[in-house]
Amino acid sequence: MTTLENRPNTALLVVDVQNGVVDGAHQRDAVVANVASLVEKARREQVPVVWVQHSDEQLARDSDDWQIVPELAPAGAESLVEKSYGDSFEDTDLETVLSGLGVGRLIVVGAQTDACIRSTLHGALARGYDATLVSDAHTTGDNTEWGAPAPDQVIAHTNLYWTYQTAPGRTAGTVTTKDVDFGA
Repeated sequence: MTTLENRPNTALLVVDVQNGVVDGAHQRDAVVANVASLVEKARREQVPVVWVQHSDEQLARDSDDWQIVPELAPAGAESLVEKSYGDSFEDTDLETVLSGLGVGRLIVVGAQTDACIRSTLHGALARGYDATLVSDAHTTGDNTEWGAPAPDQVIAHTNLYWTYQTAPGRTAGTVTTKDVDFGA
């Protein structure tokens, strides 16, 4: 259970599913479809969907690459958090948004597995949130040219270690898209 007081709600956190981030990413279409199905489910169940959108020198704000992929679209009432660092909490208003929604539990999806997803998961857990990664709804690009493992191995390793992540008074873990339960 979250260590944050009076924060009983769950939110779906959609991280950096932007044209320039997921273009060419491992199983891009399947991952985006899984994210879309979770967004629809969250909306049906009146669970907040919080969108995170990254910008930096390579991903210029308002450029086509910066835009959220065309298969997804934030609804008017849904929060959009802009960030410039890997951890979605760092130098953003994400904590304020989640606090205002009474959220203490996050279901995390998006990109890139080995950067913003990992940073955000660790940032959430360190800040007192329960943080669940949807194992088939995150992706990354191929960075083998720089010595990284292949994308499928990066994703598998992240799923493996996050499954067993623990912290006092908080829960972590992984779940597949079909098994996401926003009420638990």
